Amino acid sequence: MSLLRALSGTVDVATRALEGRLACVAYGPRARGTANGLPIAPNMMPAAEPATEGRFVVEAGYEAITLLVRPQDIQDYLVARGRAADFRMPRGVERLQVDAMKVRTLYDWGKRLADTAARGPSRFDEGRQERAAVQAELFETLLATLDTAGSSGPTTGERTRQAHSRVVRAAEDHALAHIDEPLQVTELCRAAGVSERALQYVFKAVMGLPPRDYLVRLRLHRVRRALLAASPRTSTVSVEALKCGFWHFGEFARAYKDCFGELPSDTLRRPPPARDRDGCFDTANLLSRPGCGRRGWPG
Repeated sequence: MSLLRALSGTVDVATRALEGRLACVAYGPRARGTANGLPIAPNMMPAAEPATEGRFVVEAGYEAITLLVRPQDIQDYLVARGRAADFRMPRGVERLQVDAMKVRTLYDWGKRLADTAARGPSRFDEGRQERAAVQAELFETLLATLDTAGSSGPTTGERTRQAHSRVVRAAEDHALAHIDEPLQVTELCRAAGVSERALQYVFKAVMGLPPRDYLVRLRLHRVRRALLAASPRTSTVSVEALKCGFWHFGEFARAYKDCFGELPSDTLRRPPPARDRDGCFDTANLLSRPGCGRRGWPG
């Protein structure tokens, strides 16, 4: 089971169900955004077959619980109760329409379990009675929610949003695959197979910002990664900023602080333990700060 939170701003994250695990997502009461390009709603619950990827673009305050279970475990549980015909494996990622109150019950149950496990994880070690009891209650709560489920196909408008999401995904995949190279919007258009005007429109619709601002945000993350890997003895802020195409250092410093909450010089002076905690590039953070990427940009 996993808990995803968006503490501030918008978060764009791709996640994959584990191999051999069925994934069901129960949204919290403040969840807003899209899942695979379709709007999140209290009575909707995505279900994904093992090893299937889903993409979430969510707003501040978002919380969701993802339950990961072995399909065979569910099947065995239902067989023991004479309900073997009640289980159907989803194909890819399906959006199930369910009773909103039951989704909320499932979310609250999962949240309590996550909080309990965080305080005492050893309580749920293999072989412990608590683990078996939790698994039985998980199946009961999940199946009670799925009892009311029906597959909800996308409307015409939702299919359009899904198409927009696929365009953004193609452009973003190209940008992330070439993150250490100087990228231009025209390259994203080529990768996504659309015109610049179309790319502008779908990026604003899906990501909430134009593609140029997204590329600048990638550059800011490149600078941050370089500063965390360097030290005041081996590099300077201006050297690393220039490598990533930022030439107006005053505007760059303001944009960097808006995005990361500290000046680039502060990042460069960080002691090694703090660098280790924040030294990896995390694509999920590209949209995680409200001031990062939403105004005029230097460079």
